[in-house]
Amino acid sequence: MTETRTFQALQKSADVVVLGAGPAGLVLGNLLVAAGIDCVVLERATRQHVQTRARAGFLAPNTVRILDRHGLADGLHRHGRTHGTCEFRTEEGSFRLDYGALGRGEQHTVYPQQNLVTDLLARYLDAGGRIRFRTEALAVHDADSTRPYVITGEPDDDRPTRWTARYVAGCDGRHGAARRSLPAATVRHHHDHGVSWLGLLAEAPPSLDAVGYAVHDRGFAGHMTRSPQITRYYLQCPRGTPADAWSDERIWDELDLRMRAVEHGPLRRGRITERGVIDLACDVVEPLRHGSLLLAGDAASLTAPAAAKGANLAILAAESLAGALTEAFARGDDTALDRYSARVLAHIWRSQEFTHWMTGLLHEIPGQEHSGGSFFHASLRRARLRSLRTSRTHQLWFAENYVGV
Repeated sequence: MTETRTFQALQKSADVVVLGAGPAGLVLGNLLVAAGIDCVVLERATRQHVQTRARAGFLAPNTVRILDRHGLADGLHRHGRTHGTCEFRTEEGSFRLDYGALGRGEQHTVYPQQNLVTDLLARYLDAGGRIRFRTEALAVHDADSTRPYVITGEPDDDRPTRWTARYVAGCDGRHGAARRSLPAATVRHHHDHGVSWLGLLAEAPPSLDAVGYAVHDRGFAGHMTRSPQITRYYLQCPRGTPADAWSDERIWDELDLRMRAVEHGPLRRGRITERGVIDLACDVVEPLRHGSLLLAGDAASLTAPAAAKGANLAILAAESLAGALTEAFARGDDTALDRYSARVLAHIWRSQEFTHWMTGLLHEIPGQEHSGGSFFHASLRRARLRSLRTSRTHQLWFAENYVGV
């Protein structure tokens, strides 16, 4: 005789359930707690993983202003470094663009995302915020009602948990439960640039005092400082290349070649501690509100990393969503929530446009080698780079869009 057991879900609740403990989820959680709104953050990874996963580290001026406005910027002011220069290396030589001295004179702040997440998490917990690590959201139900709920798998119980809320904020990325739970009629825009990068983290001091963009007929190479001891590199590679396909020696030799070390000086080498392949693609979900389910961060949109917009868009959306939710709870007024999607999507599409332009500036488009398109695109790229080198108007446009969202 087979024994059948029925598990009843554990019942828990919060005013707002936030899915994901990245920049969007933690900024949102901090602002909701500060407004006296009961919330809980559900994160599928461990606390250690959340605080150590390396991500982009270029924070836009508006992002710093948002964090300053809410008292969340102490760490980046103590340990971050301002940065305002790009160096482009091409077959026609190199040139520097001091974008931090152009237009409004705004610069990036270099502060590794894992450090920012650590700061935000500590602040959230100190303020009494609730968070559940190792808790995977499986689905969001009844988003079209005033009592949506999230079913999760809890780490220490083989029974599911049902988290009931007034609103659910999906900040859990493009593969998270929030996106999986969207209505079938949701519009999903997707564009694959057809370009892949081998992303590298090296225990090596930076070789440039600028962000380095190397345009080469063998593919793009990039240099981005993370700290005085750590440098991020990128190498364009064929689609489908395994992350471990290239030896460290081959990687450094290829970086030397594409960044034209013979002309500009050798790169400072070190142990490669992390590597992964990134397929450059972008997507946008419209709208960002589906009843009581609202999207922010990578759950709302994904940008190719060529222009470092992802975390900046996430924090901008989190502040906007926190303000709208605060109005809804304090005044019973959904007007700001009704406007949330259109407001944030305007910033997302502007960032997508610039990222698309930047991706085209730096890369050969694969698949055009036999159609004449390769020569045409390469000629356009050279013309754009020459214009960026010589045109003040073009430089001002680049500076405004490079640091802005």
